[in-house]
Amino acid sequence: MKKASILLILAFFGIALQGFSQAATPAASTSDVYTGKWEMLIIGTPNGDAALTTVLVRKEGKLTGTIIPKTSDQKEEIKISNIEEADGKITLYFTIQDYDVNVLLEKVDDENLKGSLMNMFDVKAKRVK
Repeated sequence: MKKASILLILAFFGIALQGFSQAATPAASTSDVYTGKWEMLIIGTPNGDAALTTVLVRKEGKLTGTIIPKTSDQKEEIKISNIEEADGKITLYFTIQDYDVNVLLEKVDDENLKGSLMNMFDVKAKRVK
């Protein structure tokens, strides 16, 4: 009987501790900082500054999105193939003009992001209202 009581108490505390140790989900943290429409400016590329419109949405807890270049060469939407979220930063992976590129962005404030394209060119992003 004593062993059964001890096992019952241990099981109770195990269940109680499991309930307190739940980690925060990405959607509950700073996940909605990046969602929305953004005007991105890539500064100093060989062809001059490049402007892109980026739309990020959260589907089932994961960021997805598209990019629309503002150049005469390409007007069609580009699907973002992958978005990684870590340490208050996001990295967007996509293919543009037959090049696989990535853009690392971090929050400046609720309306602005900054970062780099391929760690070579500065990127600024401003939320479109």
